[in-house]
Amino acid sequence: MLNKIMYVTIYVTDQDRALDFYTEGLGLEKRLDFPGPDGRFLTVGVPDSPVQIILWSHAAAAGQPGETGAPGPLILESDDLRKDFEIMRQRGVVFEEPEPEDYPFGVRIEAVDPDGNRVSLRQQRKP
Repeated sequence: MLNKIMYVTIYVTDQDRALDFYTEGLGLEKRLDFPGPDGRFLTVGVPDSPVQIILWSHAAAAGQPGETGAPGPLILESDDLRKDFEIMRQRGVVFEEPEPEDYPFGVRIEAVDPDGNRVSLRQQRKP
């Protein structure tokens, strides 16, 4: 039986630049970083969460059948999105909108990493 998500992959052109964005910009923590037979295996994650994001090199993925680039947007949850938005904006994170927007499910805004990958940041509405 499946019981948790282990990894989500984001395809990047420069793993070091991506690592800076996800750690210094978004505030995630670096988890794994080692060379592997198919390229550098580099992951980041939200503190205290078992899910890890693989920052996978486009170069390592080149030539693999069915590889079309980055999967759909990554979604990260916040307890206080408006506060986190201000912190990230001060760190230089680029957003698609000028401010977080209210929706029936809560609040959201889209960040864009250095490779153009969209990162959806959300805060769920409390009942």
